[in-house]
Amino acid sequence: MEYRQLGRTDLKVSAICLGTMTWGEQNTEAEAHAQLDYALAQGINFIDAAEMYPVPPKPETQGRTEAYIGSWLAARGRRDDVIIATKIAGPGNGLAHIRNGRTRFVEPTIREALEGSLKRLRTDYVDLYQLHWPDRRTNFFGQLGYTPAEEKYPPHIEETLTALAKLVEEGKIRYIGLSNETPWGVMRFLAAAEQLGLPRVVSIQNPYNLLNRTFEVGLAEISHREQVGLLAYSPLAFGMLSGKYLGGARPAGSRITLYSRFTRYLKEEGQRAIAEYVALAREHGLSPAQMALAYVTSRPFVTSNIIGATSMTQLEENIASLSLTLSEEVLAGIEAIHTRQPNPCP
Repeated sequence: MEYRQLGRTDLKVSAICLGTMTWGEQNTEAEAHAQLDYALAQGINFIDAAEMYPVPPKPETQGRTEAYIGSWLAARGRRDDVIIATKIAGPGNGLAHIRNGRTRFVEPTIREALEGSLKRLRTDYVDLYQLHWPDRRTNFFGQLGYTPAEEKYPPHIEETLTALAKLVEEGKIRYIGLSNETPWGVMRFLAAAEQLGLPRVVSIQNPYNLLNRTFEVGLAEISHREQVGLLAYSPLAFGMLSGKYLGGARPAGSRITLYSRFTRYLKEEGQRAIAEYVALAREHGLSPAQMALAYVTSRPFVTSNIIGATSMTQLEENIASLSLTLSEEVLAGIEAIHTRQPNPCP
C-alpha cells in the first residue's frame, strides 16, 4: 500500500480510502465488518463516513453507517490502526430529519453533530471532520453557471472555523476538511485560518473521475500550492465506468437499478464517453474499473481515492487497481477521449 501525507499534518493516509455510504442500505453490518477486515489486511488505514449515511438518506437509516463502523471498532479494538473521517451535513439539501433541520455550520449545531457521530462511532475523537457541502448559496453536486442571489444568511466562514477550532482544542477533532467546495470557499477558509490563527483545512473531498475532471480547472492548483489534497469521491461515477451499465443494462441489486435519484452520470454525452473509455481499457487488456481508478489515484493533486463497493469481489478489484500503472499510450487515449467529450457529467 502507498501512503500519502494528509495536508500539512504528520498523518499518512493510504492512497486508497474505504468509502462506506452504502453500509446500512445496500450492505449489512456483517458485510461492512468484512469489508473493513479485508481493507485493513490490504494496508488501507483510511475510512470515510458521514452522519447522513447511508444513501439514499432516510430518517430510518440515518447514522447507521457510522454505527456499523462503531460496532466494528468495539469488536476489533483497532482504533489506533485507522484514520477515521466523517462529515457534518449542512443546509440546502433538504435533510429535515437531521437535527430537525438545524444544519447550519454554527457552534451549537457543529457540536451536536460531532457528539452524535462520536457516539455512533464509539470513539472519543475523529481524525478528520469535514463540512459535507458549503453553508451558503453556491454551486455543488454538479451545478454549473453560478448566479448571484439574495441570501438569508451571508457566508460565515470565520465563525464556522472558530467553532471547529474549539473542538480541535478539546481533542475531539484532529483535523478539518471540506467537501463539495469551490475555489473561493477553500481560499476563504485558508485566509481565515491565517488571519485568526486557527487550524488550516487539510483536505477537500470533491467528485473526480473520467467523466468529471472539473476539479482540475481551479481547485487543482490550490491543492498543489496550499497542500489541501483531494479526497476523490465517485471515482467510478456510480459504477458507470466499470462498463456494467452499457447498452442500458441494469444489473440486479446495483445502485442505478435500485434508485432512480442517481441520474448524474446518465446523460447521453456521458454514455458515449463511457463507451469509449471502456473500449480503450479492453483494447489494452485492462479492467475498465481498474483503469478509471488508477487514473484518479495517479493524479498529483489526489491524496486518496475513495472507493466504494457492495460486494467483496468489487472491493478486491478496486483495491487491486493500486498496482496498475497506466502506460503512456493509455494515458494518451484517455486525453483524446477527454478532448472529444470534456467533462460530460460534472
